[in-house]
Amino acid sequence: MKLQLLYSISIFLLAFVSCVCYAAISPEVYWKVKLPNTPIPKVIKDLLPQAEDDVHTKEKVYYGLHQHGAWIFHDATEDEIREIKKQSPNVNELQHVNERSNANSHFQDNLLYKPYFLEKDLEKGRVINFPSLKNKNEAPFLPRQYVESIPFSSKELPEILNHFSIDSSSKDAQTIEETIKVCEEPAMKGERRKCATSLESMVDFSLSMLGTNNIHVFTTEVQGENQMLQKYTIEEVQQLADGVNMICHKLNYAYAVHFCHGGGITKTFMVSMIGADGTKVKAVSMCHKDTSLWNPKGLPFVVLKAKPGTTGICHFLQDDQIVFSPF
Repeated sequence: MKLQLLYSISIFLLAFVSCVCYAAISPEVYWKVKLPNTPIPKVIKDLLPQAEDDVHTKEKVYYGLHQHGAWIFHDATEDEIREIKKQSPNVNELQHVNERSNANSHFQDNLLYKPYFLEKDLEKGRVINFPSLKNKNEAPFLPRQYVESIPFSSKELPEILNHFSIDSSSKDAQTIEETIKVCEEPAMKGERRKCATSLESMVDFSLSMLGTNNIHVFTTEVQGENQMLQKYTIEEVQQLADGVNMICHKLNYAYAVHFCHGGGITKTFMVSMIGADGTKVKAVSMCHKDTSLWNPKGLPFVVLKAKPGTTGICHFLQDDQIVFSPF
């Protein structure tokens, strides 16, 4: 009886110690344990904490150059159209674009670049105009046990702003609020989504969604400092995957937060391009086969003059967006 009791106690202590050690491991080690066959991409590794107590950020809110990933979910705004047009739109232009075909035709001819395109556009030798694929959002990953101690909801916005010493009337406060709202929006039919506030939660969600730890991870790579907008020549197009995957878009926040989602069937390509200034890019392109549930007034349909469900739609990923694909 005593022997059995001692054995039970020893098993309990061993399990307890294992759990404590497992909970305290670094985000990098957590990745290696959970995804042993998947190398950590550079865009993640460069922003991991350098020490166990490295939980401080250099900025109150970190900003990237673009937020293209969320454009499929809401109505296209004047600001979004202004970013891709050669001339700024007037107040009523967005309404005209959505209502009149001749205005839409004029809009097509007056674009600086197309953030959305068709799969047939991915062909060797094609020249495209496109902005930098470097997003430059340097928000660091923080350990899960630290970020889970910080509120992350619209109801607790005052506490969040107080934690980071952010003025409630500032641009940073508005950004914090907007990011949390994106994270609280309900998923579309057939979609699963989660805002990962740590690398550990991103890994867990990928395993849950894809049902395997045999996962490829793809990211865009940019060699050299490129111009904000220039011509690129497509040199090679390689298909990487075809099926269900998960993509994580980095959001503007006080630390690394990624909007991760998936559920639809997509084709993933690696597109090798060279810029007019010599910049070499290996750009990940996602082609969504089913767009029937996308917002009909979203920017993809404004740009392509199309309707949901009538065509597949492709887009490039910036260098801080991450694709998880099973193999």
